Amino acid sequence: MRNLRLSVTDRCNLRCAYCMPEEEYRWLPRADILSFEEISTLVDAFTDVGVERVRLTGGEPLLRRDLAQLVALLAAKAALRDIALTTNGILLADHARDLRDAGLHRITVSLDTLRPATFRTLVRRDGLDQVLEGIRAARDAGFRRIKIDTVLLRGTNDDEIVPLYEYARSVDAELRFIEYMDVGGATRWSMDQVVTRAQVLEALRAQYGTPVPIHDDGSAPAERFLLPDGTTFGIIASTTQPFCRSCDRSRLTADGRWLTCLYATNGHDLREPLRAGASRAELAARISGTWIARTDRGAEERLAAHERGAYVQIEDLRADPHLEMHTRGG
Repeated sequence: MRNLRLSVTDRCNLRCAYCMPEEEYRWLPRADILSFEEISTLVDAFTDVGVERVRLTGGEPLLRRDLAQLVALLAAKAALRDIALTTNGILLADHARDLRDAGLHRITVSLDTLRPATFRTLVRRDGLDQVLEGIRAARDAGFRRIKIDTVLLRGTNDDEIVPLYEYARSVDAELRFIEYMDVGGATRWSMDQVVTRAQVLEALRAQYGTPVPIHDDGSAPAERFLLPDGTTFGIIASTTQPFCRSCDRSRLTADGRWLTCLYATNGHDLREPLRAGASRAELAARISGTWIARTDRGAEERLAAHERGAYVQIEDLRADPHLEMHTRGG
């Protein structure tokens, strides 16, 4: 375990079709949400068992007030080599400079389309211009390692593979195409909506020439490629080519539920022992013992499923908000 995805809120200001397609949601009780100091204490315990990288997620993390203060707390920890943020970009222009000054290293922005009408269809909100402004603001604030994440859905934005790649290249960002995953709140998922790794590679090969694999960090979720023009892109193919055996990341929800796999249906409560006064060493021991004993192969098991539809049914999501993708931080 080297990577921790740290959700700071379950709230979101968009309603993306592949993540939050329903009309109403149950939110985590505010009293259960971890304070920045509690998050900092848990991160110390995670670093004691090997975590070196933290990614702040949500929901939409920029909805968490004074997030730069948490970034500053994390940036002061010598054990952390990398602090990143994933955002939908709507609020990024207002916060990019403060986040950079606080010590944030990297930003990933979700951007699924360059067409305002498609943006509205996908997220049920306006805001494309704000996302593009946020990417510009991040560049102006000094971020030089920006990534753009694109979830492709057949019949919706799969005809934008090349335009999105051209846009990413124009702002000196690396684009990562993500296969539509059957996890959490994707209650309307079906395999025929998935644009596969092979289809993305063929679309880019036809336009630019043959992509060459880049062999680097074997635990990273994205497989990276180099095009003949010298630019790079990535593909996260969790749906058709799972990478469970090399996965080194886990997830902590905003209320302290720890998930050892994105597909996990049960988490481990770290808030209760933390608030009961457990020491850093005791928390680290609990984390280490659970991680060593885990047998998670969620994406591989889904690939092998005889009949594959939505992973979690709507009645189960309504009963337990921890099953939602926007709660567990993607």
